[in-house]
Amino acid sequence: MIRIRPYQPSDVHAAAELVGLLGYAASEERMRKRMEAIDSQPTAATFVAEYGGSVAGMVGLRKLYPYEQDDPVVQIAALVAGSNYRGLGIGRALVLQAERWAAEAGASALVLTSGMRPEREEAHRFYAHLGFAVTGKRFVKTVRQP
Repeated sequence: MIRIRPYQPSDVHAAAELVGLLGYAASEERMRKRMEAIDSQPTAATFVAEYGGSVAGMVGLRKLYPYEQDDPVVQIAALVAGSNYRGLGIGRALVLQAERWAAEAGASALVLTSGMRPEREEAHRFYAHLGFAVTGKRFVKTVRQP
């Protein structure tokens, strides 16, 4: 059975491993610092999925106020299920939680970005299956620090 609950600091080890599966490896200490910063934001939320008593996945959310519309949106900033838990409904359960949180936050839409790498094609099919539409491309430029 899948249980969705808010992230707790004791989940940091699992969170570091899950974020690593997305290609963003981090030590437990670095993940702890990231999560402390994220948890301090009132417009952010992180939920984990438990399966069989273990953290099996997570979703990170941000409420944003876009320039192009009146209503806020919620961005899925991170969504991942552990390698051993894929195909069990973990991702779907986390997206449903994201939708509930977005509705409670007064958001008009749930948005996400995903890389265009070949290894992301399965995730793209998953998002489309859940009703997400492709609406654009994402551009990134690194900012040099002074």
